[in-house]
Formats: sequence, C-alpha cells, structure tokens
Amino acid sequence: MSGSFCRSLYAFTGDQHQQGLKFEAGELIRITQALDGGWWEGEKDGVKGWFPSTYVQLENLSSMSPLDEPLARDWKCYMSPQGRRYYVNTVNLSCPLHQTEPSHVLMRKTMLSVSRSSRCLWMISFPLQINSVTFPLPLHMSEQQLLKPDEWSYCDYFWADRKDPQGSTIISGFEVLLQKQLKGRQMQKEMAEFVRERIRIEEEYAKNLSKLSQIPLAVQEEGTLGSAWAQLKKSLADEAEVHLKFSSKLQSEVEKPLLIFRENFKKDMKKFDHHMSDLRKQLASRSAAVEKARKALADRQKDLELKTQHLEIKLNSKIEEDIKKARRKSTQAGDDLMRCVDLYNQSQSKWFEEMVTSSLELERLEVERVEMIRQHLCQYTTLRHETDMFNQSTIEPLDKLLRSVDPARDRELWVREHKTGELRPVDMDI
Repeated sequence: MSGSFCRSLYAFTGDQHQQGLKFEAGELIRITQALDGGWWEGEKDGVKGWFPSTYVQLENLSSMSPLDEPLARDWKCYMSPQGRRYYVNTVNLSCPLHQTEPSHVLMRKTMLSVSRSSRCLWMISFPLQINSVTFPLPLHMSEQQLLKPDEWSYCDYFWADRKDPQGSTIISGFEVLLQKQLKGRQMQKEMAEFVRERIRIEEEYAKNLSKLSQIPLAVQEEGTLGSAWAQLKKSLADEAEVHLKFSSKLQSEVEKPLLIFRENFKKDMKKFDHHMSDLRKQLASRSAAVEKARKALADRQKDLELKTQHLEIKLNSKIEEDIKKARRKSTQAGDDLMRCVDLYNQSQSKWFEEMVTSSLELERLEVERVEMIRQHLCQYTTLRHETDMFNQSTIEPLDKLLRSVDPARDRELWVREHKTGELRPVDMDI
C-alpha cells in the first residue's frame, strides 16, 4: 500500500498522535506506511505524519478528479496559506478556481455561462452523476458546507450512487434511504405479528384458566383447606379475566396503532418514490434541451464565422446581408440556449430542494416510527406489569390462606360438627 494515494473524508487536527498529520477534508495524501492497528503514515505538501485510516479512502489514479491531473494549457496552480489549491487562467485572467469538496459533500449548483460578445461558449468537460441523475460538471464549483453540520442527517450523506452489494447494478443514495424505510416497515409488520401472536396466547391461556376454574374437582373438601382450595379456583377465574383484558388492551393499544402507522408509512413511501422519479425525468428532459440548444448555437457560430471569412475575401451587399442574418440567428440561438439553461437550472434547483425536503421527511418519519414503536412497547410493558400486579393481588389471599391451613383445627371443627357420641365399650368384670 506504500506509495499509493488516499483522499481525506474528514478534517484531522493531528492532536491525537504525537506525530499527527494535519489535513482538511478532500485533500490528497500519499501513503508511506500502513499499520494494522488503524494508523497510517502519509505525506502531504512535504510534511509527514500519522493519521487514522478511518478518516480517508483509497484513491485510484485512474479515477482521480481532473484537479489531480496535469493542468491544461495556460492554467497555473497556486497554494494558499491554508493549504488550498487555486487555479488561474494566465491568458484571460479569469476568476480563480478552487479545489472541490470531497465526494460525500453534495454539489448544490451547476453553473453554465455564455459569452456572446466573444462568441465563446464555456462548455462542460466532465459529467457528474448524483442520485441517478447526470449533471454537467462545471469548470469550477463554489465551496459547499453540510446542510446540517451538527447532525448525521439524511439530507447530507446520501447523494452519491453506489454499487448494490447484492449484484452489479448501481443504486442511488435516495434509493438507499427508501430501502431503509421499507426495511423499517417490514420490521414494524413483524412486530405487529409478534404482538398478535402474544394476544392469541393470552386469549388461549385465559380460556384454559377459565375452563380449569369451573372443573368440579375436590369441591367437597372442607375446613380451612377447603377454603384455600375454593380461593385457588376463584383466583384462576380472576386471572383468566385479567389475561383476557390484557389481550384486549394489547389489540387496541399496541397492535392496531402499529398496523395503522404501517399503512400510512407505506403510502408516504410510494408518494416519495413516484415524486422523485418524475423530477428525475423532468431534469433529464431539461438537460437534453440544453444540449440541443448548445449544439444549435455552435452550428450558428460556425456559420457566422464562415460568412465573415467570405466577406473578407469578397465584399458585396448580398454577403453582408447574409452575415447580418447569420449574426441574428446566432444571437437568437444564444437566447434559446440561455432560456434552456434557465429552465434546466430551475428544474435542477427544484430537484435539489425536493431531494433535501424528501430526505428530511424520511428522517422525520424514521424518528417518528422508532418513537412510536418505543411508546407502544412501553405500553406493552406497563400492561404486562399491571397484569402481574393484579395476579399477585389474587395470589396473596390464596397464599395467606395456605399459610393458615391447620390440620388440627380442621380436625377439631369436623369432629365438632360430625361427632356421633362419646360412649365406648369399657372393661367388664365377669
């Protein structure tokens, strides 16, 4: 791994290591040594130091961004005191370009400008795909910050596409969010089935207890033991009623809300999926219109340049009129391109806003789902505790009676009630 390159995902101050390497997010680092303990040694801007391997990701030379490749003609790179690279065109002194942010930070806007006076069109060199939508990558992008830097929010970390671990297809970050929600919906369904099975067990248990309490066994037992036996059978009937009420409350207060929330959750997921799909199609259509207008403008410009060359060779009124006509068509094509670009930017802005809004809504639904399940599981434990407490209250009298069972007392009472006489045979003298 020594000699390969990696790109930082997060900023690292270097304070956690005596020879720590300080860097910002998105910077390229050459790896000089990689240890198994999770710390790597690297070099950046001539400075060597150690950093945690979880803060970076390996970079393939073939997949490195244009900013890491040799510069085009007439462009120079300058390093700021903060360590950022700036690129300046030395011919037209255009605005400096700065290094882009790391890939996990979203790209907010794509800029496309047309210069009519110089008849020069700043065109896009590299495509960029974000959430299954292909965007033009501009010559420069403004620095971007996380929308919610203090939270691990859905709206910041699910813009890039990734390979499906179950196959070779590519899935979008938004699809990953939808799969998470669908998995949560399935978990909710299984929880409802668990509660339903518990209800069935409680009902069956209550039915068997009630049946057992009505069996006429040992009804002729008398005395304190007979009272304890009668109380035991009564406690079975009371316990059966408690479990029946417990199953009814489970059904109305736990299972039913889970099922209702699951159905609403299912509708929301379907709405988000269809809505984002429509926005993707609209954005792709706008992008195709921009490309078509760009091609038309390029054709008009070529035609205008050709007419201008003819004018230089042979001046006459007809060619001059053709040049004016070609210039008007070129201007009109430029206007058409600007209109298409405006429509494209509006669609892209709407798509971006809907992506953020939908991601935050999915985040809210996930929090609501977890909180709802937590509340109803707490309700389950409360009902179970109440049931146990009531059962305990029915067992206590029985326990008390069992402790007071006195065979001698029972014998005395029974003898007093059923005695038939005290005379018995005596010895006789013959």
